[in-house]
This record gives sequence, C-alpha cells and structure tokens, in this order.
Amino acid sequence: MTEHAHETPEHPPHQSIVRRCDVAVIGGSAAGLAAALQLARQRRSVIVVDDGTPRNAPAAHMHGYLGREGTPPEAMRTIGRAEVRSYGGNVLTGRVLAVRNEDDGFHLALSGGHGLVARRVLAATGIVDELPDIEGLAERWGRQVINCPFCHGWEVRDLRVVQIVTAAMGLHPTPLMRHLTDQLTVVLHGATGIEPAAVQALVAAGVPVVEGAVRRVANAGPDGSLVVELADGRSLPADAILAGARFRPRVEMLAGLGIDTAAHPSGLGQLVKVDSTGRTSVEGVFAAGNLTDPSAQVLPAAANGSWVGAQIAFSLAAEDATAGVRPSGVAIEWDSRYGDQERMWSANPNGTLVAEATDLPPGRALDIGAGEGADALWLAERGWQVTASDVSSRALGRIRAEAERRGLDVRTLHRDANEPAAYADETYDLVSLQYGSFQRTPEQRGLRNLLDAVAVGGTLLVVSHDLTGLEPADPAEQTRMYDPQAYVGIDDIAAEIAASGDWRVDVHETRPRPPGAISTHHVNDIVLRAVRLDRHRE
Repeated sequence: MTEHAHETPEHPPHQSIVRRCDVAVIGGSAAGLAAALQLARQRRSVIVVDDGTPRNAPAAHMHGYLGREGTPPEAMRTIGRAEVRSYGGNVLTGRVLAVRNEDDGFHLALSGGHGLVARRVLAATGIVDELPDIEGLAERWGRQVINCPFCHGWEVRDLRVVQIVTAAMGLHPTPLMRHLTDQLTVVLHGATGIEPAAVQALVAAGVPVVEGAVRRVANAGPDGSLVVELADGRSLPADAILAGARFRPRVEMLAGLGIDTAAHPSGLGQLVKVDSTGRTSVEGVFAAGNLTDPSAQVLPAAANGSWVGAQIAFSLAAEDATAGVRPSGVAIEWDSRYGDQERMWSANPNGTLVAEATDLPPGRALDIGAGEGADALWLAERGWQVTASDVSSRALGRIRAEAERRGLDVRTLHRDANEPAAYADETYDLVSLQYGSFQRTPEQRGLRNLLDAVAVGGTLLVVSHDLTGLEPADPAEQTRMYDPQAYVGIDDIAAEIAASGDWRVDVHETRPRPPGAISTHHVNDIVLRAVRLDRHRE
C-alpha cells in the first residue's frame, strides 16, 4: 500500500528511488507481459520496465495470433498491460541500464538514477533486426519491406514481390512466398554459400533468379509501387520487398552478469542460451521470447513468456517453502523503504484531512495507509479512537513509538488492504485514505474492504494526486517509478460509490494542494468525501 504523499519525503522530488520486488521483467511486449501476468496471478510482486521499442513497432498489424488476429501490436500491448495491472503488477515506462548481482538480490540501474532490487530477473528485451545496407530498406521496414511470409505474406499475395537474398538461409522462406504469389523474383545480393541446385530448383519452379548487387529501393509512382535498382543499371518493379535480416540480442544491460550467448543455427546472429525452463547461465536470471528464439511470432513468444513466468514462480515457491516463509512482496518493499531512512515523511498531518475532519464529531476512525502516523496522531489528539492500518510493520512501529511519546492511544493494524476481512469486519465513523493506494485485483477485494469499513452514517474521505497533465518522460532519460494504473484509484472508488446507491457524495472535486507540502511536483488534489446512508430508514 503506497503511503502518504502529503507527508512528503524530506528530499526533492527528483531523488533517486529504489524499489524492491520478487521479479523484475525487462521488456514489456508479448513475452514479458505474459510472464508478468503469470507471476502476478501467483501473488508475486512483479515490476515490468519497458522503453517502448518493441521489435514489431513498425508493423501496423500482427497475424497468426489466435483470438487477436489483425490486432495492431500496440493495441495488444495495451491490453496486456491492463491485464497485468488488473492483478497489481506494475508496468513502468523507463529503461534498464545495467544489472548486477549482489548478496541481497539483483540490482537494476534504471534511467533517471533510480533502481530496482529483485529476487529474480526475466530478460524479454527481444532482438534488433539488422537490415542489409541498402538504401530505402530501413524506412519501409515492417510495411513494404517484410521478412516473414507468416507475418505479412497474406497481405502481399498475388503482388509483385522481390526477394533480396544476402545469405544461404535467405532462400528458406522462398517456397512459401512462391505459393503466395506468382510474381516473385529472387535477387542474389552478394549471397555466398548458396547451392547451385537450390537456384536451379527455383528456376525450374518458375521463379526468376537474378544475380547482382542491389543499389537501392525507391518509389516508382504515387500508387505506392516500388522499383528495385541494381548496381549494373537494371531495375525490377515491385509492390513489396522480402528481405532477410541479421539480428542481435538486446542484452547490453546484462553485460555485467556474463550471460552466455550462442550462434543461431542460421548463422544470422546470436541468441541467449537457456535451458527448457528459461534459465540462463546465471542463476536467478531467465530469458524468454525472441531473445531465445528469434524466429518466434508474437503468439509463440507470448506462450514462451507464460511458460518461463511459471518456471520463475516455481523457483520462488520452492525457495520460500524451504525457508518456511510466505513473504509479501508489498510489505517487503515498504519495510525496506522505511528501513533505509530515519524518517520518510514530514510529520505534518495532511491539510485536506485537517480541513475536512476538524468539524466532525470524534468517534471511531480508521487511517488506511497510515505511514508514520501524522494523520492518526492528529485525530487521536482531537479525541478520536484511532486505528492506524498499514502494510509495513516498520511504519506501524514508528506510530506506536510516537504515540507513546505523546501519551496517545492509537491502535495499530498490520494489514494489506487486499487481505480477506482486512479490517476485521469492524466499521468506523471516519475512514481516511490520504494519498494511499492498494493494488488492483479483478474482484476489487481491497475496494470492497475500504467501503465496508465505513459505518452507516460514517464518512469516507479519500484524497489523491491529480495526475492529469503529467508530461510523458523520455524512457532513455527517466523511469517513472510508480504505475498508478496498477492500483485502485479515486475514480474507481467514486464509480463504485455511485453505482451502489448507498452513499451521499458531499465533495468530489479537484482543488489546489494545501500549503505545507515540501514537494512541488503535484499541484492539485482530487478530494472525495461521502457518507454511507441507512437505506433501511428511508
């Protein structure tokens, strides 16, 4: 559960942030997101870091994916991110710069000076296609220039296709393309190692084969047709180009770990060596997707990610069973953050709580995500019977110590909002959630626990940052360290209240943050104050 943000850290907003998780996933396309979904459903804290540069970014649609045929790749990733977030998994926009292995886990250095510490790492960064150095290919890649008959062959059926072959393996897809169009021409562009018999077989099958270097690919007219110009002055008309590419795995960030790679059987590039479970040569580091199988389309890449995600879950479960523990990744993260510094927050009560609760008659209050307890202590000083709830035992220890120092009676409750009956089926006259959040679940257990804790006639007070207008960051320069969409937001709470019909909403508005906050990166707050009605008395 994320803590108060008005109880602001005593550091500027650009301070380096280090988060802990069970699994860090590098790369948020099909394989990475599929693995993250498996892990989130196993109650593992998982953080995906993605820099928005997937291999298939140039393609308008993906094909051969049962149930998602023809879906734009970015639409698939949007759906995948939402599915991961629906189980509380975080998907961060940013870039992993380096990974090193330390005694307490894998330390990932992120852009912007931030970091992650993870028990396991999954690399799902994919590969980079390296096209032949021919003018006009790169800018048409993924559209008029293709490399896979399964991915794009249907779309160019019956059209004029020129296949540029630069290596012996380049002829591997030629019979497939021949079946898709009777207007296929093969150009041997400096290719070596090609058996004469293979060329003769193509010619006998009706496929023209031209030997000669390609100078460039250019537009032939306003209709989108192309021309392939050879160095000797010849030219070939075309509607599409089939060009094989060399490739290299995107593993620069893993260089310090010494991950083993191997030559692909095609001779066109390298891949990351893994066993059948996705384990690399470094214990605790896994790889999935095109890193391990460059030929895999989106569907098998996602399937592989799902499989490897399950193997990571097995490895964590076995380790925990041996240790006799059932750790909460959320609690570990927050305990770590509280353990890293003497005080995280300002010790001032949140200004909106002060404004909204000053005139309420004291009763029983529940402060959810209490942090170091400034709100709970303020309420107790005004006669409220206060229960302070938080997922961090270290935070609650600080509340107890300060309450004892002030001579106040504050009950503490070590709870995750998503636990069954998180608040022991008790109800309160005031339930306060100040800049706090809890992870989403498909059935919204945490949201139900929050609303069920409010007594009939009681007040729910929720305050959240207004995130509208938040400028996107360049992933190469900055990693966004929190994923608001992975958590239940104030809009979700307001929508549930409105749908139930059991509440009177007194306030639901955006207003400037109260004075006294140290940080300035959030200017406005969204405030929701509602009262639970007694429908039986109406």
